[in-house]
Amino acid sequence: MSASYSMNGRAGGRPGGEGRAVRRRARGRRRCCQPESLAGRGGTSGWLQLGFDPVQRRTSTWSFPRSERQICMYFKLPARPGGGFGIEDSPRRPLPALPAAAPGLGGKVPLPTAATPGLGLQDRCSFAPAGLGWVRARGGVPGLRLGPPRPHCSVPPQPRAGFHLSGTVTEPATATEPEMTYKVAISFDRCKITSVTCGCGNKDIFYCAHVVALSLYRIRKPEQVKLRLPISETLFQMNRDQLQKFVQYLITEHHTEVLPTAQKLADDILSSNSEINQTHGAPDPTAGASIDDENCWHLDEEQVREQVKLFLSQGGYYGSGKQLNSMFAKVREMLRMRDSNGARMLTLITEQFMADPRLSLWRQQGTGMTDKCRQLWDELGALWVCVVLNPHCKLEEKSCWLRQLRKWGDMDVCPLEDGSYGNELPNITNALTQSSNHSHDSLARPRRTVFTRAMEGCDLHWQDSHLQRIISSDFYVSPSYQRDGESLLFNAQGQPLWLEHVPTACARVDALRSHGYPKEALRLTVAIINTLRLQQQRQLEIYKHQKKELLQRGATTITNLEGWVGHPLNPIGCLFLTLTEACRLEEENCLEISGIRPPVYQHMPVATGCQDSGESYLSLALEVALMGMGQQRVMPEGLYAQDKVCRNEEQIIARLQELELDAVLVQTLRKQCILLLEGGPFSGLGEVIQRESVPMHTFAKYLFSALLPHDADLAYKLALRAMRLPVLETTAPSGDITHPHHLVSVVPSRYPRWFTLGHLESQQCELASTMLTAAKGDMLQLRTVLEAIQKNIHSSSLIFKLAQDAFKIATPADSNPDTTLLNVALELGLQVMRMTLSTLNWRRREMVRWLVTCATEVGVRALLSILQNWYTLFTPTEATSIVAATVMSHNTILRLSLDYPQREELAGCARTLALQCAMKDPQNCALSALTLCEKDHIAFETAYQIVIDAAATGMTYSQLFTIARYMEHRGYPLRAFKLASLAMTHLNLAYNQDTHPAINDVLWACALSHSLGKNELAAIIPLVVKSVHCATVLSDILRRCTMTAPGLAGIPGRRNSGKLMSTDKAPLRQLLDATISAYINTTHSRLTHISPRHYGEFIEFLSKARETFLLAQDGHLQFAQFIDNLKQIYKGKKKLMMLVRERFG
Repeated sequence: MSASYSMNGRAGGRPGGEGRAVRRRARGRRRCCQPESLAGRGGTSGWLQLGFDPVQRRTSTWSFPRSERQICMYFKLPARPGGGFGIEDSPRRPLPALPAAAPGLGGKVPLPTAATPGLGLQDRCSFAPAGLGWVRARGGVPGLRLGPPRPHCSVPPQPRAGFHLSGTVTEPATATEPEMTYKVAISFDRCKITSVTCGCGNKDIFYCAHVVALSLYRIRKPEQVKLRLPISETLFQMNRDQLQKFVQYLITEHHTEVLPTAQKLADDILSSNSEINQTHGAPDPTAGASIDDENCWHLDEEQVREQVKLFLSQGGYYGSGKQLNSMFAKVREMLRMRDSNGARMLTLITEQFMADPRLSLWRQQGTGMTDKCRQLWDELGALWVCVVLNPHCKLEEKSCWLRQLRKWGDMDVCPLEDGSYGNELPNITNALTQSSNHSHDSLARPRRTVFTRAMEGCDLHWQDSHLQRIISSDFYVSPSYQRDGESLLFNAQGQPLWLEHVPTACARVDALRSHGYPKEALRLTVAIINTLRLQQQRQLEIYKHQKKELLQRGATTITNLEGWVGHPLNPIGCLFLTLTEACRLEEENCLEISGIRPPVYQHMPVATGCQDSGESYLSLALEVALMGMGQQRVMPEGLYAQDKVCRNEEQIIARLQELELDAVLVQTLRKQCILLLEGGPFSGLGEVIQRESVPMHTFAKYLFSALLPHDADLAYKLALRAMRLPVLETTAPSGDITHPHHLVSVVPSRYPRWFTLGHLESQQCELASTMLTAAKGDMLQLRTVLEAIQKNIHSSSLIFKLAQDAFKIATPADSNPDTTLLNVALELGLQVMRMTLSTLNWRRREMVRWLVTCATEVGVRALLSILQNWYTLFTPTEATSIVAATVMSHNTILRLSLDYPQREELAGCARTLALQCAMKDPQNCALSALTLCEKDHIAFETAYQIVIDAAATGMTYSQLFTIARYMEHRGYPLRAFKLASLAMTHLNLAYNQDTHPAINDVLWACALSHSLGKNELAAIIPLVVKSVHCATVLSDILRRCTMTAPGLAGIPGRRNSGKLMSTDKAPLRQLLDATISAYINTTHSRLTHISPRHYGEFIEFLSKARETFLLAQDGHLQFAQFIDNLKQIYKGKKKLMMLVRERFG
């Protein structure tokens, strides 16, 4: 690798120097037991003297960054942007060692591909440290080779000077790309890289791989990088001839680039009045900066703006959200490294968020932003809280941030903290002992934006002496003589307490953790948990005195105006992560990119001044998570706030499920569950809860599964208590003013506006299903769970799902069914039938069929029960067409293996049901009743009589025709004729209804009458004449009756003459006259509104009419007279009449 640099502490007083000394500011705290050497101090903050060679060399080492982790932090975005709580919580792993390079030769250091110019962050190759090299996650070249070049390389070593590192990086050739060599230049100051330049042309937020390679090479092998003095010092050592030669050679080497500048500078120097001659000395870019100059890591602000703007413009694109979360994680990483660029980068990100044009659009349209976008804004606000709570933040910085936050918060487009509501949430500084100078008005701001909590955080400080002692020592305890009395600072065991608004106190923990103070964060976390324990104990004592009154009243109030789960500051998640990180086992050489292996935790004893506490940070993590999840809290207003509660709850439970419950954790779990059950109004699992309290179903499901193997009775007691959902049971009590804005939403309906109610009910169902599965085979527990389901679940579809789940579990394919669970499934199914009997449900038929299947599995007694009590479960149609028909089917008989008496008993119940249904709803059940009663003569006659009685009143002709056809099919033609005659009395067929669906039934009825004999035909023809006025239908009936002799059905006891019937005699004479009359009336009706395009059709109609006229003895004369009348009446229709004359004369 060709790399060199030089340094300089002063230049003033010498030609070519600028007259400023370089002072270095110390970073980090010195150890009191081992003070820094003079040389080391000089490298970071002291005065440098060029003539002192040891100091020069030591300064050259200390002035360049010494942390590889800091270098790599500026290389890429995190491969895994944070954990499930919306904050970056992955532990940091030590960086590996680069492979050694032979002195004087270019050592190969495998690195990821440099970012291609113009590509966004999502196109970069990410990597993670592993083993002794750098492993690429995907793609990329095999590695980068660092100079000095080998003999065959064409890039020669170049001298470098000042606080400036430069070198060449060679990228080996690949199958598609040739070998590439890039020139890299790095400026540094007080252990920070202040600017970078690379020949690859990288355009991205972070450094390219070539800059990282050169930086790591300098850190690992400083002795192989040639040290040179600043250029001003070198020039000072030259005489006039050397200076002239130097300048001319420099211009000759780069004449195209520097010649115009050189000529201009020469003109200025020769002019006595020029500005350049008014200043002593000259600048030297290699001499370093003054101690008063700004000192921070290089960050391309323009690229940050462009990338954020690009990601925001992609809207709902999934990858853009991931990249923005990665940028937030990078901000947290910078904060943890105490890098000032963290706040700087967050400011740039926020500016682009506020400039997002969608904010104005959403505001104008009155629509809310998407959930993904809302989560990004929440994380942005949480990050600002971390920034302003930096324990070592200067007042000037905090004032500057406060002004900026107020500016953003005052903008109309600034998103509100909880969407639509926000004026009732308490101030972040509420209940602070140290903030006594706030006005009363600051406790309730009328408008709370996503930056409000950060602005409130600017009012907080860290100067409280009690707080300072808590975070600075593990052994801070109260004096023993003070432990007997009451104290606000310590508990009875002498452990320190921190009495502060819980989310605010947790925000301090998050700030300590985020700014690289993990031990301090851990100490404050323990103090907060001790405070919560004490509060829990006192709440239990209060409840014991109020228990009788609360149980009699059956209602309670909630003192927590804001819940800890779903809170914008995520207090419970913060405490949990702080504690578990202290217990996390790290595997050597473990890749961070996989994310497949679950974390492994171990018990770490709590560092405390009290002896034999016996607690671990892991047990505290479980305890505080259970405390927070079990807190009784009112459901917040607004869709997003309610959804956030559910999402945060699921995130915390997912973290809890990563813990392997050993004896210690099980003991903690049992203890806290008992406290929650006895917690009264302060616990969501207490005996009495407020109507609009957030349900505990999801939480209880976790507790039930975790407790069941260790304490089944406690698990069932807790889960059964959590089954309640009081918001669906009663309206809000008139005296309940705990949450007044909820009362407004109750007015238009019975329930408040719980947008997530469907999700909550499904979680309630999941809890019940989990208990049913666990209680399989235990009749007592199953009965208890069943009663809880019937009492608390109000959705028929969910109860039906539970019934189906229980049925599946009770009837495994590879073993005998579980009768106890089958009976539970049946009872749930019966409840569904009763709930949906009088309501519309599109799954009703499915539910009925399933219930019959379930009852069949239970046994014949269950089938008899539902048949006997059908009127409480089914409609008459369902009972006959589905239930009774399925019970009487051959498959059911075979499935149950019934003997003859059982079959008869079942059939008798089914017939009784059929007759009852036919009486109640003959229109829809008569046919099914007749079918079910076929094998029992008495029952069949009864069903038939029900049909006859109902025919005159409630039944339609189509229903009667259907039953009549069934009777004919079953061999009852006379009964079929009677029913057909009754059907004809309900029919009315107009002259133009020649396509009516009842025509086939009329033709069938006439054919049936004709086949039975002359008497039946004579009986039905008057009914036909009265009901049918369509000429074509009447002519069709007349033609059929004249083609064959009546009485062909061969009814026993009747004589058949075998003669054709004449149209001149009864009963066909009446039918013929009616047909001719219908043709005449229809003709006049059609001619009233006829158009020329229907003339041909009309002529064909007249032809059919003539055929009917000719059936009469004087039909020819009648038709001729009819045609003449038409010619006379409709002579105006000349064309039509001409066609009539052409056809009929």
